Amino acid sequence: MYSFKALIWRDITLAARDGSALGTALGFFLIVIALIPLGLGPDINLLMRIAAGVLWVALLLAALLSMGRLFANDFDDGSLEVFATSQLPLEGVSLAKIIAHWLTTALPLVLAAPVLGILLNLDVTAMPVLLASMLIGSPAISAIGAVGAALTLGNRKGGLLTAVLVLPLYVPTLIFGVAAVDAALTSPTGAIPALLILAAISIAAAVLAPFAAAAALRVQLQ
Repeated sequence: MYSFKALIWRDITLAARDGSALGTALGFFLIVIALIPLGLGPDINLLMRIAAGVLWVALLLAALLSMGRLFANDFDDGSLEVFATSQLPLEGVSLAKIIAHWLTTALPLVLAAPVLGILLNLDVTAMPVLLASMLIGSPAISAIGAVGAALTLGNRKGGLLTAVLVLPLYVPTLIFGVAAVDAALTSPTGAIPALLILAAISIAAAVLAPFAAAAALRVQLQ
């Protein structure tokens, strides 16, 4: 357990010291949200209707930008081989990195989403549900992305391949994330079913993804 916590803290410290991954993700998130109103024009009602979908898509793409580095740096400097021979199994290593990615990248993006929603004229009453849906669904983003990062580790075009592999798997999270926000606009309790499904997706991803990522890492280390 100590090794697991130490690995999480190590990755958080490295991410905070570097800052480029979070800065790139937040910058991309902001640029996408800022450009959408310019492209669609001054139709406030249209912006309000698509706000939830745009925020979720921007969140997925922004989080995906940093996935390529999840295992790459440790693979390049040999740390991953050390982890593979340590007492902590690769499943634990994968889970620790998923948690660290969520804390250092996905969570800041989620917290920024309601603020950026103002640029898209998002209904104020929908913002709590937007925040809740992203908090519940974002662990699946980090978990599924880790599998793609492990599968494409060591490939020159790993970032592109990761996107091709992972984006289709993000579709259920995207659908129910947007559905929760849309349902909240019509009924105070209408978002609950979609939020429960999002929770189930995140739990399933958090349980299964470390095993899939560890299996892919073992293949890469052979």
